[in-house]
Amino acid sequence: MSGSKNALNWTTLLIAIPVGCAASLVTLAFRGVIDLINRLLFNSDNEITVAMHAWPWIFWPLLVGAGGLLAGWFLRYAVTIEQQETVKTDYLEVINARLDAVPTKTSLFRALSSIASIGSGASIGKEGPMVQLSALCGSLIGRWLPKSLGLRNSDIVAMAAAAGLSSVYHAPLASAIFVAEIAFGISALQRLIPLVIASAVAVMTMWSLGFRSALYPLSNVTFQMDITSLLLTVVIGLASGLAGWLLIKLIARSKTMFSRVRSLPLRLGAGGLAVGFLALISTDILGNGYEVIVKIIDGHYLLGGLLALLVLKILATTLSVGSNAVGGLFTPSLLIGALLGALLASLGAVLHLPVGDTLLYAAVGMAAVLAAVSQAPLMAMLMVLEMTLNSSLLFPLMIASVLASMLVYRLQSASTYPVVSGHLSRSEAKYDFDNMRVDQLIIPGAALQPEESVGQALAVSSLKRERYVYVINASGQFLGVVSIHDIARKVLAEEITLHSPVSTVMDSNFPCIYQNQSMREGWEAFARVTLERLPVLNNPQERRFLGALTKTSLIQKAQEFL
Repeated sequence: MSGSKNALNWTTLLIAIPVGCAASLVTLAFRGVIDLINRLLFNSDNEITVAMHAWPWIFWPLLVGAGGLLAGWFLRYAVTIEQQETVKTDYLEVINARLDAVPTKTSLFRALSSIASIGSGASIGKEGPMVQLSALCGSLIGRWLPKSLGLRNSDIVAMAAAAGLSSVYHAPLASAIFVAEIAFGISALQRLIPLVIASAVAVMTMWSLGFRSALYPLSNVTFQMDITSLLLTVVIGLASGLAGWLLIKLIARSKTMFSRVRSLPLRLGAGGLAVGFLALISTDILGNGYEVIVKIIDGHYLLGGLLALLVLKILATTLSVGSNAVGGLFTPSLLIGALLGALLASLGAVLHLPVGDTLLYAAVGMAAVLAAVSQAPLMAMLMVLEMTLNSSLLFPLMIASVLASMLVYRLQSASTYPVVSGHLSRSEAKYDFDNMRVDQLIIPGAALQPEESVGQALAVSSLKRERYVYVINASGQFLGVVSIHDIARKVLAEEITLHSPVSTVMDSNFPCIYQNQSMREGWEAFARVTLERLPVLNNPQERRFLGALTKTSLIQKAQEFL
């Protein structure tokens, strides 16, 4: 058995290599399509924030709105297919549910919708469709592999998703952990190793094609840790948690508002039009925000500009995502975090606090807001660490990411990823189950005095629909149980009559549990017997009868986290 397992592990690792390579090429192809659209629409190789100026300002809302209209047209086809065929398209849901494959048609239609939104300047990230197409590529590879390898298609999809995310952000470790942390809900070593290999191969492929430098130029600056910088890091973490919570709430409200527009093309068109009007104030709110983060790190914005752009970017992202534009929230979250971190650090500098290099706090805010929105703090801190290649940021990134994530969690706000919300709900249910006591699920139980007749026991059993009737004395002490089947057998054998006391057929060695025992101990008690109910007593000394615990109530409680 161990030999076959080792062979399977080696097969998995070998498959991760071509999957990682293919996923990185898919992301490059997607970038190429976006660049082609830029050249066709704007005759420019610049990012959308600059390229949009090729058109007179009066056309900006129309361009973004038209892109949203076209995006909605493509998305309508994808949604129709999903409803008709009852399929799940999102790669995280495919991985989490261990489904057979990523649907091809719906993924492609959603990718076309995303291209229309991103190409016209919607405030969404490119990573969403890039990773989705990478996952589709992995799924197609998995379909061609022989069944004898024993690999699930969802495992190959996970490798491709990690590789796609890695090739976008040049962060192989964070990308692998993201898929394990979000989609699997765990960081099991057996699942993490092939994800790391696929992610690393994707980055190596990008390096070999010339994309070798750090994504954000902060590697030459050192973060000086002192009391002031530590306190500012804590403030940024808490503020980022509030910003992430606000963004999640605004997106939910925006989706509710846009849901009144039945037509997807009109819905996305309206969202695009609204974003286009915001672009009249600043085109820096268009697109995913990568180049704006670079400008923030280069110190191009003053305090007022950071605040204005922060508000505008939150509104633009809320409108784009709320109108159902297909894309990612990673880079918009990173931009919102960079603006917030730089804003608070600049405010500290204005107050003459010794905060050091204020631009480093942009990276702290990036990790914190990403952690708050995704509810994946480990991924967030590692991703920013890998994107900046600045090891001095590790400690502040850890503090801010954990604080932001915990604040959103305590505010009971859902993650932008439904899979994460499911994992969090199961985690809370598991915690409750492990810490609840038996007495929290007690129900009343039918009980008689030992001198009462078996006829009364039959009547109570019929009324309560219970196989066993509990026997207690005048002070409420548990004495045992009488079985309706035993009564029937002995009455038929004429060993007793209906007027005989229940004490003549009582089982005094019946299993029981105590009120202060845990749910897990109650579960273990039921595992030892074939009963539906067990009597609950106050303690082993007094043995006072309190009621009954049912197997069904335990199963229903456990079902919340299973």
